[in-house]
Amino acid sequence: MSTRIAFLKGHGTENDFVIVPDPENVIDLSPAAVAALCDRRAGIGGDGVLHVVRSAAHPEAEELAAEAEWFMDYRNGDGSVAEMCGNGVRVFARYLQHVGHVTEGDLTVATRGGMKRVHIAKNGDVTVGMGGARLPEGDVTVRVGERSWPARNVNMGNPHAVAFVDDLAHAGDLYSPPPFSPAAAYPDGVNVEFVVDRGPGHVAMRVHERGSGETRSCGTGACAVAVAAARRDGADPAVTGTPVTYTVDVPGGTLVITERADGEIEMTGPAVIVAEGEIDPKWLENAAR
Repeated sequence: MSTRIAFLKGHGTENDFVIVPDPENVIDLSPAAVAALCDRRAGIGGDGVLHVVRSAAHPEAEELAAEAEWFMDYRNGDGSVAEMCGNGVRVFARYLQHVGHVTEGDLTVATRGGMKRVHIAKNGDVTVGMGGARLPEGDVTVRVGERSWPARNVNMGNPHAVAFVDDLAHAGDLYSPPPFSPAAAYPDGVNVEFVVDRGPGHVAMRVHERGSGETRSCGTGACAVAVAAARRDGADPAVTGTPVTYTVDVPGGTLVITERADGEIEMTGPAVIVAEGEIDPKWLENAAR
């Protein structure tokens, strides 16, 4: 890395990302380099890295190039590779618009989790098709201290336990994973959402993301909460043929979730570019060692 490397910083409901434009896939982003970039004290700081690559230039996406020009090579803040990030896709689309690669309207983004249909609205909001939810059967219970609640098991490609509570403070500090039972329901751990009602079709949530603790926003979690709320309220679009929409407040802002009759779940929310600059390649090389 002999030349300076461009970066941008963006967030979607305060789920924040370091954006590294690399159309031809020439930048070596090792796990250590990604972790260094995401370090909030010694690096730029972020929940993850959005590595922006043309699909045709990336071996994991070149077969998708005819359908999607751009591939979101997403990395978690610890440097590990991830399949998808709903908030990240919105910010990824905003970046493409910011630099003039796309305009308002529809586009498709390739991810390791499949093709994601995106719509950039005139008001600036970005909508992402998140796929469908699965609702595994069986009773689940989550617990915080002396309190326990029944929870709805919702799978959005990752596991969620959604518990409706009287007060979000009952979720505690969410530093540690809330205990759940039975253990067999989530053999690889689970994201736990605590939810309160704010009004008709309007809820608020806090979430413990497995491996991360409490986060400011979780896109798949908001989708899981909307589906669980709909079923609790007696609504199932697949049965009625009528879409259902919930406003979901997260600590970092507000998301609007719509479940369509065909099962597709759409997430709409803001995506903001807040800064751009250059990374010193010598710093990155040293930090990645």
